[in-house]
Amino acid sequence: MENAIVIPCYNEAKRLDISTFNNFLAQKNDYTICFVNDGSSDNTLEILKDFQQNHQGRVYVYDAPQNNGKAEAIRSGINYMLQYTKAKKIGFMDADLATSFDDYENLVDSFHDDSDNDGMVIGSRTRVKTANIQRTAFRSASSNMFNKAIQWIIGLKINDTQCGAKVFTRKTASTLFRNAFISRWLFDIELLMRMRNKYGKQSMIKKFKEVRLSKWTEVEGSKITLKDAIQFPIQLVRIALNYNFKPAVKQSPSKLLSQSYKLVKSFLF
Repeated sequence: MENAIVIPCYNEAKRLDISTFNNFLAQKNDYTICFVNDGSSDNTLEILKDFQQNHQGRVYVYDAPQNNGKAEAIRSGINYMLQYTKAKKIGFMDADLATSFDDYENLVDSFHDDSDNDGMVIGSRTRVKTANIQRTAFRSASSNMFNKAIQWIIGLKINDTQCGAKVFTRKTASTLFRNAFISRWLFDIELLMRMRNKYGKQSMIKKFKEVRLSKWTEVEGSKITLKDAIQFPIQLVRIALNYNFKPAVKQSPSKLLSQSYKLVKSFLF
């Protein structure tokens, strides 16, 4: 299979649209799907196993014994597919299909022909006139503010770091998903910072694309709790310390001061 999609699942029994997954696999012979059951307490695993039986060789199910969060679920699924398939492009999307398969395919098609190169393509829910992006006003406003702080920390203008659809070449995936993430939910930021730290800003720009989605619908049933949301600023600081401050300390005190200024400014303005 040329392409592999990892889909994290935690108590998704009521939201899994099996018919849509069936139709996609029937139409696309060059795709395979890996569902990661992240310690679900409902019958998600049973549904996934039944679906797998009907698609031998096309559908994989990775069963995590306990809930470890979205970041680890996706990392486990990516590494599983790297080990057991020869997929040239590997990515992930959400189980609720808030991002459509058509848009996911568009991300895959945005790569250059040479799939051996390093590369990363992410979806963007940036509101444009031609896009059908359905989000609540509060979520849209809070997302914009949050993303502004993230841009300062990363040091690159990326419109939407948190979109749940991202695709990587095999080589890049094997590098970015090798080690565990700091955050259960903000790992998307860590992926970008890992790529930036590995290649440098200028080289990363050549290996990275952000592609607007044509449609994205906010689906009820988010797994992010109020407790998780409250911890986001703390997690952002931890990420900044790990990916900005530690490398800066190794390089020079002046760079450390510059990174400190950017971090403070991102939260004050």
